[in-house]
Formats: sequence, C-alpha cells, structure tokens
Amino acid sequence: MLICNSEPQRALRSITLRADYVIAGGGMTGVCSAITAARAGIKVILIQDRPVLGGNASSEVRLWALGATSHMGNNNRWSREGGVLDEILVENTFRNKEGNPVLFDMVLMDKVLAEPNITLLLNTVFYEVEKSDTRTIRWLKAVNPQNGTEYTLEGRLFADCTGDGTLGYLAGASFRMGAEERETYGEGFIPDKQEYGELLGHSILFYMKDAGRPVKYTAPDFALKHAERHIPKLLNPAYFDIGQHGCKYWWLEYGGRLDTVADTEAIKFELWRVVYGVWNYIKNSGRFPQAECLTLEWAGLFPGKRESRRFTGLYTLTQQDIIEQHTHRDAVAYGGWAIDLHPSDGVFSPNNGCNQWHSKGIYQIPYRCYITPDLDNLFIGGRIMSSSHVANGSTRVMCTAALGGQAIGMAAALCIETNCCPADYARPEKIVRLQTELIKRGQFIPGLDLSDGKNLLEKATLRASSELHLDELPHDGSWFRLEYPAAQLLPVDGRMPRIEILAAADEATELRIELRSSLRRENYTPDRTDAVQTVRLTRGENHLALDFDVEYENARYVFVCFMTNDKVRLPLSGRLVTGLTSVFNHRNPAVSNFGRQTPPEGIGIESFEFWCPKRRPEGKNLAMRFKPALNAFGLDRLRNNYFRPYLAPNGWAAAIEDDAPELEIDWDELQTISQIRLFFDTDADHAMENVQMGHHDEVMPCCIRDYDLTDAAGNELARIRDNHQTVNTLTFPKPVITPRLRLRLKRPAGDVCPALMGILIE
Repeated sequence: MLICNSEPQRALRSITLRADYVIAGGGMTGVCSAITAARAGIKVILIQDRPVLGGNASSEVRLWALGATSHMGNNNRWSREGGVLDEILVENTFRNKEGNPVLFDMVLMDKVLAEPNITLLLNTVFYEVEKSDTRTIRWLKAVNPQNGTEYTLEGRLFADCTGDGTLGYLAGASFRMGAEERETYGEGFIPDKQEYGELLGHSILFYMKDAGRPVKYTAPDFALKHAERHIPKLLNPAYFDIGQHGCKYWWLEYGGRLDTVADTEAIKFELWRVVYGVWNYIKNSGRFPQAECLTLEWAGLFPGKRESRRFTGLYTLTQQDIIEQHTHRDAVAYGGWAIDLHPSDGVFSPNNGCNQWHSKGIYQIPYRCYITPDLDNLFIGGRIMSSSHVANGSTRVMCTAALGGQAIGMAAALCIETNCCPADYARPEKIVRLQTELIKRGQFIPGLDLSDGKNLLEKATLRASSELHLDELPHDGSWFRLEYPAAQLLPVDGRMPRIEILAAADEATELRIELRSSLRRENYTPDRTDAVQTVRLTRGENHLALDFDVEYENARYVFVCFMTNDKVRLPLSGRLVTGLTSVFNHRNPAVSNFGRQTPPEGIGIESFEFWCPKRRPEGKNLAMRFKPALNAFGLDRLRNNYFRPYLAPNGWAAAIEDDAPELEIDWDELQTISQIRLFFDTDADHAMENVQMGHHDEVMPCCIRDYDLTDAAGNELARIRDNHQTVNTLTFPKPVITPRLRLRLKRPAGDVCPALMGILIE
C-alpha cells in the first residue's frame, strides 16, 4: 500500500535519457529512420505523441501509404521504394494481405520493438527545446501523461519527422507555409490562389460494415445538415458511390484556407460535421435503400494532414526537378507521385478534388533537401523537407517521405561514426559513402550503380547450373481483346529480336503494331516510335512474324505495342519472368490517368500516354516467341548494384527446365566472410498499399522461398525455408574462411522464372 501525505506541490516523475540520435515523430518517416539508424549501430530514441506508430498510415487515420508506384497507374515501372520501407510493406502483405489497418499497426510495432538500439516512447509529447548554442540542439523536454513522466531527451543528433515541423519550429529553423509566387522558382504550375489558396487541407475518413440486419442512425446535432446541398461531389458518380469507404473518401478535405497547424482543431470539428453529415445522407436521405443494414463502424478521431510547414534546406526541390527529372550528385531518395494539388475549399468545392500532373518517370531527391542551414545537428525529414509548394504536391506522400527518412537515418549513423555534422555529408567527398551504404541495404537510388569495393563477389568466378535464354512466353489458353492498346515490355541490348505471335480476328481486318522506346532510356514512357508495321489479318487465327530491323546501342526496355482493334484478340501467357510485364494504354481515374496526359499550355508539364500493368491475377504477359532468345538473365547481371529491374532485368535466372538451380562462387584463395546479403525479386512493380485494397498474393510469385548455402567443405552455412522478403542478411557469429560458396535454390511453385537479384559478400 502506498500512502502519500499532503504536500504544497508535486512534480511529475523525471527521467533523463541519452542517445546518439533522437527522432521526433513516429510516422512512416520516423519509423524508417529509426530502424535504419539502429541497424547501423547507433542508439536511437523515437518519440511518438500517439499510442501507435505510422501517422497517416496508422489505424488512427487509415490512409494507404503510397509513393512512386501510384497504385500502378503511372509509367513508373519497378519503382516501389526499397530498404526498410520495402521490408515493412512486404511483411504487411505477407501477414495482412487483406489490408487490416489494426494489423498494420502491429507490423510497425513489431519491427521497431525488434531493434535493441531503439528506445520507443509512445504517448509522449515534446514541448521544449534547449540549445547549447545558437546552432546546436542540446535536449528536448517531453511528457507522457499516461505514465506521469517528464523526460529530458539528450542527443548528439536530432531529426524532425513530426509532419508539422514542431521540432524545427521550436529550435528556430527557417521555414515557409503556403504557395510561392511564380517568379520565386519560375514554376509553371503555380496554382491560382483564388481556387487553390495557399495550402492542402486535412481529411478524416470513415469505415462502414454490413450488420446483417436493419440499423438506424440518428445524426448528432453538430452534423452537417443536407450534406448533398453543400457537397457537390455527393451527386457526382465519379467521386461518390454507396459502396465505398475508407481511402476512397480522401476528398473529404477541409482547411486549405486556414492555418493547417494552429487551426487543426477547428478543421477537425468541421470534418466531423462533414463525416457525420455524409453518413446521415447515406442512411436517412431515402436515396439508398441498400444502406438499410449498413452501420458506421469507424470514423477518424483526428485528421490526416497533407501540408503545413516546409523547411528551408541547402537545396529546394521544385517543379522543374520533378518534371524534367533533374539529376543531383547527392541523390539519396526518389519520388514518382504526381504533382497533386487540391482546391482549398476541399469537400465544398465544385471542382475536381485534385489536379494531378505526372512526370514521365521517377525523379531524384538530393540529400541537401533534408539539411537545414540554420542548425548543425538537425535533420528535416518527411513532408517538411525543403521543397516548393508545387513540388510538395508530390514529395509529401508517405512512401516518398519515408525513403528520405531512411536516408537521414543512415546519415545520422555515419555522422556519429565519423564525428561529423549532417551538412558534412553533402560534400562531394562524403556523399558517395552515404549513397553506397544506402544501396547496400536495399535502397534503390535511380541512376546510381555504386560499390565501395568491399563486395568479395567482384573478384570471384561465378558458375551456374544454367542460365535463362528466354525464347517463349507460352500461351496459357486465355486471350486479351484489343479494346484498348496493349504492349509487351521487353529488355533489349542490341538488335531487336524477331517476334512471333498469334492474333485471332473476328473478321478480315488490319492491325497496327508499333515498336516504341523511351527518349530517356531509364524511363518507361513509350514516347518514341522506332518502327511501325501494319499487318492484314484474315478471319480466325493468324501467325505473325514481326521483324522490326531496329538495333539499340545500349541496354533498355522497349514496347511492342498492339494498337486498338476490338475485332482482334491476343494470346496471354501465365508464365511470370523477373523483369518482364505487359502494359496497357487504359484509364485509371484514381490517379488522374485517362490514357493520356494533356495539360494546359504554359504550365511546364509534358503531354504523354500512360501504359500501365494490370494487377495479378489478371496481370499476365502477352504470349509470344523470340528469335533469337532474350539473353538478359546471365550471371553477369549479378555484378551490378541496382538489385531490381532498371534498364535491364538485373538478375540471374536459371533455365525454366532447371528445377534445382545452383550458383558456385569461387576465389583463387581463401576468403574471410562475415556477412552475406542476398537480394530477391518481390516484384518492385507491385504497389503494396498497406490498408484497404488487399492483394492477390501474400508472397510475390518470383520470390525465392527456399535455399541452402554451403562452403567448400560442404558445411551448411544457412538453410532458409519460407522466405518472403526482398533482402536476406546472413550474419555469421564466427567468420567463415573458405575459397568457395555454393548456393542451391528451390524454384517457387507455378510457371515462374525467378531471379537472384544480387549478392553482397563481406
């Protein structure tokens, strides 16, 4: 029993914690930054003011985490973000392919709690910053009302991943809110402030369920009355459908004309009025008898934010960086979401809920965007990174933000190791180390094939039981009718092979076939036509032989495009091959994809077509034969550091008839090996939305599940079963000394040609 006598006054329990790296904010950016830094060997404190991790991706907001893949509705092939973020999304798809937001909370919690170098403080709000001098943060003061504890959090380095930039604000760093004028950066897509105001608003989502019996609903007095009179989109079938809920209501947005930090509570109450008013319209307007048994299962308790403060960095990303795909010597991350601006009146606006303009491909983000010139030991991560208001329309999305979080987490570890400041790693002589360490951990950086020379594979001789020479994608009996254009995306290096394909015609007709490629060979936008053939078809099946007589100087992807003709069907193949996909010139209005992007003149945005894949199980290759075979899957592919399809498939694949592929790695002398990283194909083209949508596969079909690793004497070094992850890190408690390694793979079930995407041996 505890008995406390009266005292004049008491204070909360006080605890001081110290770490190398203190991160404020436990959204996707903060989580990925913390895990990256902790695995690199430094001590991390992660502060989160909520009871769960994930921010907008958590069960408290329930927005799907997206980035460059954009629901697979743009031309950014194989662009899902890598590293820790990829690990989280792959794990969630494995455990939670249905997209339950509560289970995603636990995936994040599991990942963070597994790291002994992370001290996690949930329900903890920091409110004060102390500086040792004008440029150095010394500690943060924070309080947890759940356990009645006040914390002093001391660190050598700090990161602001709060979304609103609260730490940077309190520490005095320079920032902006709102839209710049056109002359500031010369951006063409400067919004009309009459329609778009200064800021993007907040949203609150809701979920419903069928109770199996009639359920009545009495709206609270504060609910918006006659919602359909105030919200034009409720009468617009492009936005409103009785069957949709959750993220489909992203357009329930408000606050773009207010201060999205100071007015957050007022914005929340208005959004509650909207949500409960919309539900009242659904239940009680009499227009939706099918809603009789529906009940409101969940509504957000606080809003998901899109935009508030943006901090000044050593470089400010602009529209031109995104649309023109500028390259940066200090690139550490990338984006690919459209420039996505919303009318400031949000849900009450009669205009489109968003105005999205895409780039032709992904764009680099420089490290300098995450460094403030005002403080020597603070990183700025997430949507508060240094960008213009227009560029923020793309960089703000969670997966892009989290990729930057991984970059600053790795930078923090290197700064501690080398006793440097964050800005030091922006220097040319240091940035390559940061970029290389990120790549070694699975973070793809477009255009960078870097190695630090430590990979023992580079001086080894490689031998394999077989190599894939792809001469056929066999017909599985299914067909695609050319109601809209279809293409097979193929890797080519040199002369284009002869294509043989079957075409079934309902009647005599002509079929136009185009060979296309990208003006920028790293892109997947077919904006250059290299050859055209028009073939006459007779009724029934026609065997076509296509010889385009085109040679390409460098490795790249090309499109064999079959143009619209609804009298023609093409055969499909269920065979899945690493680095191959079919794409279609069709519509995906969810990401402003209407088959072709046609922007107004003068806004600095390009016109082009969208050619996008279909999701499994519908997504298949076009059935065809190649003469000569495609030789893009040899052992030499293991000697690059992209670890995903980019310019080429970039993986070694065994022949389709090789049921037990083996790889032998030989050296001329004994090697001392402490760690091996293996990179597998978890389909970086698949957008792994964490909530709501659900996925066909819990394990990506081309991922190698089972393998064995032995040394020269036949000693077993690893026996892995049921792998589903992209990166497997094998760390040996005692270094292995051997002149040879043998890797035995088990081919996954089904008609798949999997690949080993890379090996790092140190």
